[in-house]
Amino acid sequence: MWVPQLSEFNQPMYLAIADALARDISNGVLNKGERLPTLRELATALDVTPGTISRAYSEAQRRRLVQGEVGRGTYVLSQKQPEPATSNSPASLNLGQPELLDLSIIKPGSETLEHWLRDALMNLARSTDFAGALDYAPDGGHPAHREAGAQWLRHALPDAQWQQVIITAGAQHGLMVAMSALTNAGDLVLCEALCYPGIISLAHGLERRLRGVPMDDEGIIPEALRELCLREKPAMLVCVATCQNPTAAIMSQKRRAQIAALAEEFDFIILDDDIYGFLATDPSIKPLSAFAPDRSVYLTSLSKSVMPALRIGYLHSPPKWLSRLSSMVRSSVWMPSPLTAQLASNVISEGMDRKLIRIHRNEAAARQAIAREIFARFELKAQPYSYHAWLTLPEPWTSDEFTLLARANGVLVLSGTQFQAERSGTTRSVRLVLMSPTSQDELRFALTKLASLIEFDPRRYY
Repeated sequence: MWVPQLSEFNQPMYLAIADALARDISNGVLNKGERLPTLRELATALDVTPGTISRAYSEAQRRRLVQGEVGRGTYVLSQKQPEPATSNSPASLNLGQPELLDLSIIKPGSETLEHWLRDALMNLARSTDFAGALDYAPDGGHPAHREAGAQWLRHALPDAQWQQVIITAGAQHGLMVAMSALTNAGDLVLCEALCYPGIISLAHGLERRLRGVPMDDEGIIPEALRELCLREKPAMLVCVATCQNPTAAIMSQKRRAQIAALAEEFDFIILDDDIYGFLATDPSIKPLSAFAPDRSVYLTSLSKSVMPALRIGYLHSPPKWLSRLSSMVRSSVWMPSPLTAQLASNVISEGMDRKLIRIHRNEAAARQAIAREIFARFELKAQPYSYHAWLTLPEPWTSDEFTLLARANGVLVLSGTQFQAERSGTTRSVRLVLMSPTSQDELRFALTKLASLIEFDPRRYY
């Protein structure tokens, strides 16, 4: 089996493997038509993840060194070397932009997802349910798909019933459905003072008045919420109580009960966005909506917990709002894809979801350890299993300055100003997504670059 020698390479692992492959093809170590090791075989030999090998093979295929064939493997294409430039042929310079190391998109690690998804798709194609997944679905989704959603929800809501589940085309669609169906134009919608930008754009697009509630290390401060409610009447509170985006805060059960009590007292709806609930440090902690079930809509999805390709969300609602929610799904997209919903149902019924969650949690914990090591001298807020971290920069940095400099140096992060529900000046924090890089080596490389940039006075760069 071909195993590359990498000691001479000082760069991200996937590029080192691709360069070693090019070298060995050039030297005749590998011949045209020769089959390369599988992703798992080479990953085991090099003690890296299969995702790193997958990325290396993709890079080699981009260079036209190899060709991958579904179901057969990856094969060497050619031993030809590029012809040297002559005086009659102009030199060709490849001065393309360097690849950005993207730490801006929250998603599960991609190392093994390709293999899981391929197997799931093949199982779906062979399934007796395949034909039924090709037709229109009834309002709310097929009962079987809703039952699978209830099965998924029962890890957080033990009494979840399929009749109270509405299928959506992902969590963002679920947010839109709930906010559109249960509030009106001009209504006041509350959220965390620092919140997911999708909430901000959605509220403004729907012509809702958005107000951010002050926060501490647990998230929304109950006393601040009460003061807001005494001044104005909110229609809805959108809250991410576990691994909040962007601060990674986890709200205690005591505080969740306090927030629920305020919802009862001031008669507003809770939209419990529990998309990161599976990353809780204490899995026994109850969702926010469990403390006020009659006035809460619980929302989650599979795109963060299982794989991004599964754009399926689940809304669990009291019976009184089900018709309004399902009507809004029909008005917005008519129906989420039954084919994707069937694939999601198979993943859940076969237990693949729990296996992937364990993989993602373990990977997140390893990456959090890397971040803590590199940023040991800085203020970094995170959770043991969260996908992201909230980094506060030392003075005189601002988040916008640092974000621009990081991008100029090949690393993409999001400035804290993008998370302000109400723009209120500059911030000194940036969000770092730890799961986006393909490998832990690539993450370490990106974070080390960021840490080195922080060490210098920003005025030196202007």
